[in-house]
Parts: sequence; C-alpha cells; structure tokens
Amino acid sequence: MKSKTTTELLKELQGFKTFEEYENANKDYMISKSLSEYLTELIDEKNLTKAEVIKKAQLNENYAYQLLSGLKANPKRDKLICLCFGMELSVDETNSILKIAGLSPLYPRVKRDSIIILCMIEEKSVIKTNEALFEAGEQTLN
Repeated sequence: MKSKTTTELLKELQGFKTFEEYENANKDYMISKSLSEYLTELIDEKNLTKAEVIKKAQLNENYAYQLLSGLKANPKRDKLICLCFGMELSVDETNSILKIAGLSPLYPRVKRDSIIILCMIEEKSVIKTNEALFEAGEQTLN
C-alpha cells in the first residue's frame, strides 16, 4: 500500500463532510498508538534496547523509563529530542515523534533547531550536539 503524505491527507480532509468519512477512508494512515507505544515500536524495529537508547540519549534513567512506559504524560521537547538522538532517528522520524507528543517539530528557520537538525543529519551524539549549541550561543538540550 502506498503511503500518503501529510499534505495529501490534509487536502483530502478538506474534501470530506465529516470526520467519520475521512477516518474510514484513511484509517490505515492515522496514528492510533500512544507516544510510548510508538517509541517502543521504533526501538524494537531498530533492534535497540531501552537501556542503550537511554545511555546514548544522556537522559536520567528514571525519567526516560517513565517516558517509554507512558507514565510521563507531557514530556519536554528537549527530552524527546535527546531520546531521538539516542535512537539515531532521522529528522523526519524525530518530527513525527514531536508531533505525536503535541510539540512543535524541528524548524529550520529557528537557529537552535537548525543546529540540532544538522547534528542529527551528521549523526552526532547528544554531547556533540550540546557542544555545537553552546558554541553558537544557544541553549543546550537539557
């Protein structure tokens, strides 16, 4: 089955009279998982362990395990970005996670986000990303 882009879905949504019609036509393209379920699924798909992701993410273990188990209802944007670095996700995958969490995606017009995006593309660690942010006078991921 061909995947639909967000732009395609938005255009289709505007053509439906009710949400139910839209949902029935596009249920295969809608996210029906919680953030923690989605994150856990990605970790499994990438053959990673939660422990190694948390270590690479430079996150407090308790916080990270609460986030991954769904006990942290409203995670901070920076924490999720760190987790995405720990999972070695792409910018698109990271933006999907941020959107699912109800947070703003990485935006290349924002200096800080641009640095984070470049570091993600270059597959840098959280530590190296924080160094790049600090050197540019931007707030580090915390």
